[in-house]
Amino acid sequence: MGRREAARAEARFMRGETGVDGQSTAEEAKDAAALEKDQAREQLLRGRTWLGREFLTWLLWQSEPDNPLDLDGEPVTVLFTGRTVLRGLHGEVVELSAKGAMAPYSVQVKRALADGLLVHASRLRFTVGDRTWEAGLDAEHLDVKSAKLPELLTEEEDDRLTERLDLAEQLSGFVDALVGRFLALRASKAWGREAVPAMRRWMEGREAG
Repeated sequence: MGRREAARAEARFMRGETGVDGQSTAEEAKDAAALEKDQAREQLLRGRTWLGREFLTWLLWQSEPDNPLDLDGEPVTVLFTGRTVLRGLHGEVVELSAKGAMAPYSVQVKRALADGLLVHASRLRFTVGDRTWEAGLDAEHLDVKSAKLPELLTEEEDDRLTERLDLAEQLSGFVDALVGRFLALRASKAWGREAVPAMRRWMEGREAG
């Protein structure tokens, strides 16, 4: 290496463009930026997941009386069914899975919620009149999974396709309406003053009356 090239190499090193091995640091900077981006995405996802868990826990509380919820003027009965997964960040137990027809409403699940776990995933049943929808929901994205629609009433194939799409839209509408109601409550002062204390009483079996 000539003196001129050596001087250029030293200048690049002093500017931080190369490392002690003479290799460009641009790739390291790119990797660092990608890592920072991944970490930011993970934190964002974790925040959304936590909010999703609060939503599912709130909905479990709302659904227990077995009274229809008024969703845009339509009475809809919501019921948690089958396997329900609870998760938390701290404590001796950070994940719990409950199975059974009424497991989500069991004393054991309520105690786990009182200890700091939140509902992470479950299967829900939505009933309007004599028609029933079922779907799995998880806290990460609140996407409808493994949906089961009511029995179709039409016979023509084209009409059946249209009806199936309409029923799927209704199912998504139920979830959207419930999420919207929760977010409105979560952003209000009533969440901390009324909802949270009432949920704590429910978890601990101290409901008024």
